[in-house]
Amino acid sequence: MNSELVSIGRMRSPLKLLRGERVRRALPFALLALAAWAFVARAAAEALIVTAELPRADAVVALAGSSAYVERARRAAEIVREGRAPKVLLTDDGQLSGWSNESESNPRFVERAAAELARAGVPSADVEVLPQTVSSTQDEALLVREYARERGLRSIMLVTSGYHSRRALWTFRRAFEGSGVRVGIEPVAPGEQTPTPGTWWLSPRGWQSVAGEYVKLVYYWLRYH
Repeated sequence: MNSELVSIGRMRSPLKLLRGERVRRALPFALLALAAWAFVARAAAEALIVTAELPRADAVVALAGSSAYVERARRAAEIVREGRAPKVLLTDDGQLSGWSNESESNPRFVERAAAELARAGVPSADVEVLPQTVSSTQDEALLVREYARERGLRSIMLVTSGYHSRRALWTFRRAFEGSGVRVGIEPVAPGEQTPTPGTWWLSPRGWQSVAGEYVKLVYYWLRYH
């Protein structure tokens, strides 16, 4: 009996050694694949971020972004404080935020964005919520185009989250084509309310922000091109 156990143990040892050798051989390739993926993932995220600065604009348009309202409102406030635009326009996606002890209600995200602008020093007279509820970037572009036509605006500066910036600029420039209105964009750098380009693939929010944005880009190109 003991001799049989010894024989079995001797048979298993070479198998363990073989498995260990395979793991050691595969490890460098796995690390190389991981490094390659990290490089590609970062490049893909950074490709979504575009900037088109204007020295000055007739209005800053802070696009609706539900939970990303804080970073967008703060960036819009910075542009106003720099004297590069006289007012901020907010689009409303109609989404409710969480409970607010201050107002004892569930305010809409656009209301929280307006409050964030006030905290950042933008007077309420310089903030305007556009009247219609929007459900897409395309809706926002058409709504802002109509507002610009009625008010005689000649330039607007978009503010949105970094990964949304390429699709937002493409959509607005197509909507404003032939209008004579200049459209610029200054996105919020990732890292505050959105994952950084180097780490987005490590979180579900990152996959929604980056991978999901590529799906939307393809959809927009097919539908609105």
